[in-house]
Amino acid sequence: MRIFSGIQPTGRKHLGNYIGAIRQYVDGQDRGEAIYCIVDLHATTVPYDHAGLRASVLDTTAMLLASGLDPARCILFRQGDVAEHTELTWLLSAVTAHGDLNRMHQFKDKSARQRELVSAGLFLYPVLQAADVLAYRAEEVPVGADQRQHIELMRDIAMRFNERFGETLVVPEHRIPEIGARIMDLQEPERKMSTTGSSEQGTLYVLDEPRAVVKKLKSAVTDSGREVIRSPEKPGVSNLIEVMAVIRGTDSARIEQEFDGAGYGAFKQAVADAIVEFLAPVRARYAELREDEGALEAVLGEGAERARAIARETLADVRERMGVGPPRRVSG
Repeated sequence: MRIFSGIQPTGRKHLGNYIGAIRQYVDGQDRGEAIYCIVDLHATTVPYDHAGLRASVLDTTAMLLASGLDPARCILFRQGDVAEHTELTWLLSAVTAHGDLNRMHQFKDKSARQRELVSAGLFLYPVLQAADVLAYRAEEVPVGADQRQHIELMRDIAMRFNERFGETLVVPEHRIPEIGARIMDLQEPERKMSTTGSSEQGTLYVLDEPRAVVKKLKSAVTDSGREVIRSPEKPGVSNLIEVMAVIRGTDSARIEQEFDGAGYGAFKQAVADAIVEFLAPVRARYAELREDEGALEAVLGEGAERARAIARETLADVRERMGVGPPRRVSG
């Protein structure tokens, strides 16, 4: 089985990124042929720090390697190094409905927050995302729950292409973790933890110092009660219970039983201690890896060569099916 997923280029990965995506990436190395892409082209669709983009790619590379990705067991590369992604995006736009793109929740949300230019790139973002996956004929895409709509669109694009031009592309399936798919903001537990949309106090970063983790957990919004139980009326406590369950590798009901009668103060401290211990190896390994930028670039370069070899074949098939360019030469 071939697995593909892309990740935004920022080293400031938060706990939601780590639990919902990065740990899935690591597990994927044991379940199939894993291909992971740092999506620097996607980053250009909204205002960004253009002077720091390359550094952010290396931050992310170091974070992924520190978390357990092994270049000998997966393909890890920078999206902008494989030009097949952008050409395939244009070709797939011919079988993508304008109305479908106009209904994408993320486009509506991000464009509403833009004070100046809403780029065409932001509108076409889902087509590039589809090209990222379909270029590798991936069967599985590990994502967070918020990406479900994008996966449905890329499935529609693949099926529409195959119906019109013949069986060429693989229709992928999403893989969303049962626990930890949505880690919520510590200060606004009704909304998902986000690198861009959350406050500093509401976001737990993988590289946060232990003291910062404890401070953020102690100030996490809960409610006026004391019971450590999941409830729609207790979104903050419910979120911390789920985080603890993921870290312990158990279910939420057992966490409720363990902390029955403990009160919020003791529970928050226990969650903070568990998170610090959980992330300590990643923080230490990241500090070692990030210093050697030459080694990180070498990993990305080698990964791009391997990725390009796969994407090139898919693109050649798509061009041939669509009648674009000269006919494909048949050897022999």
